[in-house]
Amino acid sequence: MILSQSVLIVDDEQMTRSLLRMMLQREDYRIYEAGDGVEALTAVHQYRPDLILLDVMMPNMDGLTVCKRLREDVNTANMPIILLSAKTQSSAIQEGMQAGADLYLTKPVPRDVLLQNIQSLLPVAAVTAVPS
Repeated sequence: MILSQSVLIVDDEQMTRSLLRMMLQREDYRIYEAGDGVEALTAVHQYRPDLILLDVMMPNMDGLTVCKRLREDVNTANMPIILLSAKTQSSAIQEGMQAGADLYLTKPVPRDVLLQNIQSLLPVAAVTAVPS
């Protein structure tokens, strides 16, 4: 039995989370969601997702702060993080990469580009459960 890989979607806009969830569920990813950075940190420790899609501009705690905190924690330091933002300036992209993101993609992200980048960051083989 092959277990699907999981993605945590972090965005303060419900519509964005819904669109990303539908897109990724069609590809058999397990989806978890958080509406802001504070919820994201809790969800990461609760669910241990294989990858995080993280919006940059959010209330309570922005995505850059979340990214930095995850990189500082030995338990989450190597978790793949894709920052998503409407900010397209090179300084914003550089700031995102300096915060520890693996990738910085600008919204709206074409479906094929997003899926290709997610697949490139996830482990090659999915976890296989051993029958008992």
